[in-house]
Formats: sequence, structure tokens, C-alpha cells
Amino acid sequence: MANLPLDGVRVLDLSSVVVGPYATQFLADYGADVTKIEAPGGDILRKLGGKSKSGELSPKFMMLNRNKKSLAIDLKNPAAKPLIAKLLAAHDVVLSNIRPRALARLGLDYESARAARPDVIYCSIVGFGQEGPYKDKPAYDNVIQGVGGIAACHERQSGTPRFLPMVVADRLGGLMATQAILLAVINRSRNGEGQHIEIPMFENTAAFVLTEHFGQLIYPGSDGPSGDLRVLDKNARPIQTKDGYICLSANSDKQAFALFDAIGHPEFKDDPRFESVAARYHNIDAYNGLREEHLRKKTTEEWIEIFDRLDVPAMPYKTFEDLVADPHLNEVGLYQEREHPSEGTVYNLRPVATFSSIGTKDENLAPRLGEHSADVLASIGVGRDEIETLVSDGVILDRPLD
Repeated sequence: MANLPLDGVRVLDLSSVVVGPYATQFLADYGADVTKIEAPGGDILRKLGGKSKSGELSPKFMMLNRNKKSLAIDLKNPAAKPLIAKLLAAHDVVLSNIRPRALARLGLDYESARAARPDVIYCSIVGFGQEGPYKDKPAYDNVIQGVGGIAACHERQSGTPRFLPMVVADRLGGLMATQAILLAVINRSRNGEGQHIEIPMFENTAAFVLTEHFGQLIYPGSDGPSGDLRVLDKNARPIQTKDGYICLSANSDKQAFALFDAIGHPEFKDDPRFESVAARYHNIDAYNGLREEHLRKKTTEEWIEIFDRLDVPAMPYKTFEDLVADPHLNEVGLYQEREHPSEGTVYNLRPVATFSSIGTKDENLAPRLGEHSADVLASIGVGRDEIETLVSDGVILDRPLD
């Protein structure tokens, strides 16, 4: 039997879309019993994340919600109030990305959770820290990318601010939430103490960007320049070859000098612009320009053979389709074929970390909306007759698999 380090930890997931589900996905994979609370209309990502055969389990939703139970409940219905108290009392961890005022109206805020369970670990993912002037503003990934500096990275490189075409701010927030929850679980195991955790997406994203791009602004009063000029250079991108693109990194002297040999210009080793790490940093535009000029002369495969021989880090550029077909990713078993009751044969992405003695939960693919409503309520002491009444009154949606 797999060693699941979070076995026995019950998580009440009040989140939706990406940021919270990304966090609880990790907890579920390593043994936590995660109950996903959804309104009767369902998490918007069920339809927003792409087409699906059933119309309610988009590819993105499926990637973020395996190994979870779905309880579909109308939290605004007064008949849900006693259920809320029971759910809070039964769960070790509560996670939410609902704005704090709305949580308080529903009786799902930290104070309500602590009253139901004094040692609860309560994680609030918010757009902005609740001590600052932005605290009540709504936050979505592209908003946070823009205000948090990610779009500015593109502006510095290309002249036009753009969003990274991934839901990256949400994922950063989810990763931070996972780390914080695990720290709180360890802390509680030592002293029995609960915890209120606040994960602000804006601060998290700004810190992520500035760790890379503080530059000379790290010195108070400095007027810059800000940014890591090496990664902000306009030519810091996949490099065009004779038949495609290649991704290359040659930062150390050994790597850079091997690159000069590869392109047939060993004399650049003694060029004052390129003779050291510092010199290349201050002349990054010229250094990257050399790569742009010379790598067009051979095919990607030819360059890979040369760079492998000279120990210069380089790999072919790959599309999404290339990744799915990639021999390495298939050999290590990243893609696992699974049979879903409503979607048919699908790919599942396995957890990528490997441990010598820790396992992951046998995958149950993402649930249908309300698939476990009756089971979850029964587990917290709600009787069958009451469950049937809740279903008939529209308080919960119960859709167990046939």
C-alpha cells in the first residue's frame, strides 16, 4: 500500500477556477481527502477550460480536479446553514478564493471555521493583502499579471506589454498556498495549533517578478536600471536555425567559449565584449546577436549534435503537440491513459515529483458535478431522509455515477 503522507487530512475546498484547485490538487494527490464545494451551476472552469465530450468536464478542469469529491450545494439557501457548520467542524483544512466579505455572509469566514473547529488550518487566497488599499478589488489572473509586473517583462523586451499566455499568477498563488498549508500542518502536528493563512496574489506575483528584476532598484533611491538585462534582451528567445528553432543557454565562460568554437569564431574568446561573464552581461545585445546571425547556417539537428559534443546546453524548440509526442516524457510516464465514465479515454498527467518511499493516491479522475454530494453529507452525520429532502428542495445536487 502506498505511503500517503496526507492520509487522514480532510480538506474543504471552497475555491474555483485555477488558483485554489491547483493547490488542493497537490494535497489530494498525496492522500488528503478533498471535498470540492460547488454551486449547483458548477465551477465555471467546467466549461471555460475548453470543449469536452460531456460538456461539463473541460480538459483544464480535469487536469486540476482529480482525486476530489464534488459536493454541489446552494450555500445561499438558509437550509444550508446547519450543513455549513457540520462541514467546517469535520475538516482539518479549509481553503477559499472567495472574497472575505462574501465568506462572512455565508458563515464560511475564518472566525466561523475556528468556532466550529479551534485547530482548523484556514487558507484565504485573496487578490490583494487585506491590510492594503487594494483589499476589496476583484482579482483575475490577467489583472494580476498586469499589475504585478509580468506584462512589464514583455514590454521591456518587445516594447509592448503582454500577458503570458498561461494562467501563471493563479498557479504561483496555488503553489504558495500549498507550501503554507503544509507548513501549518507540520506546525499543528507539533503543538496542536490552528492557523489563519493569507495568500495575496498581487504581492506574491510582484515578489516573484522583482526577485528576478529588482536590478539596481534594490538600492533605495536608485533610479536603475531595473531588471535582469540578460533575460530581458530582445533576442532572449528561441533562436532560428536553418529549418526551425533551437533553445540555447551559454552563460559560463566554458559554455560561451565552446559556443564561439562551434560557430567558427574562436577569436571572440579574447574580444573585450565577450571575454567574461560580466563583459557578456553588459554587451548582451551583441552577444545574443551573434547567436542569431550564425545559428541560421545549420539545421537544428546539426546544431544539437555539435552542442551535445561540446557540452553547451541546447534543446530543440517544441510545440504543445511535440510535448505530447515527446519520447522522454512518454518514457517517464508523464502521460497516463485513463477511462473516464463520461469522457471516455483521456490522458492524465501524473504528479511529477518522485520519492523513494512516498506514494500518490490511485487516480480517480475529475468528478461530475454533485457526484459525491450524498456521500459527503452522510460522512458528517446527515441522515438519508434529510439528504433526500435537501435534494428535493434544491439545496444540494446529487448525481452519483450509475
